[in-house]
Amino acid sequence: MSNNTESAITSIRRLYVLLCGFEIIPKTISTKNLGGNIIMSEPISAYLLDTTAGWILVDSGIDETRIDDPDLAKTYFLDRGWKPLPVVLPTHRLTYQLSLIDVEPQMIKSIILTHTHADHTGNLKHFPDAKIYIQRQEYAYAFQSRETIGSAWFRDDYDNRPETDWYLVDGDMNILPGLDLISTRGHTPGHQSVRVRLPSGMIAILTGDAGDLLENYEKEILPGETVDDEAALESIRRLNQLASLPNSHLFIGHDPILIRKLKIVPDYYD
Repeated sequence: MSNNTESAITSIRRLYVLLCGFEIIPKTISTKNLGGNIIMSEPISAYLLDTTAGWILVDSGIDETRIDDPDLAKTYFLDRGWKPLPVVLPTHRLTYQLSLIDVEPQMIKSIILTHTHADHTGNLKHFPDAKIYIQRQEYAYAFQSRETIGSAWFRDDYDNRPETDWYLVDGDMNILPGLDLISTRGHTPGHQSVRVRLPSGMIAILTGDAGDLLENYEKEILPGETVDDEAALESIRRLNQLASLPNSHLFIGHDPILIRKLKIVPDYYD
């Protein structure tokens, strides 16, 4: 994967930031062993790429139908320890946000999953014909028993998809000119981030949950949940190194301060 930020060759036309709701969580979910008495309202982010090869979605937010229905909310969230419930307003619904730029779900043929937690897989159901790029290690873990994977994974989000929907990735990968997958395992077994080169020369690094907050990167603080602390720290350092290159910026999906500074759909970066 080239680090040459001078190249103007890219297949990406525009990058849209999608705000898909908020999670109300203790800060320790985002910063390991730090801030247990602090409650955060953290955004749930996804991203849409307008490319020469078609529309590509990065993550899909959370399924609001399971929040709105009291019985489903109890089964999927409250009984699993997700208290209080996430907040998804009508304007946060993924399909509504797509409609703001006249994109229908069936127009999206490719999805990149940074990982398989439920706040990233929740709306896969709207894209039954899309190919999903996922790290092989993440795929293997996500399909283990429900007891093994724990409360952050909702297998119902992805269980019914045929094997042919999944494009398994091993480590770093270039998908298109200007679009790279970056292996950033540690938070989950096969976590990945996404690097996007825009026509302006700006490099957007979509971190996923390698670190939820800017603080994770500035102070090298591990996320609250990790499967491998050493790998998680290495991933944070790698993303910091990539962000130090010219015109490169971290897009951190759960940071409540950063989200207020970003352009949100229908606005965009190009």
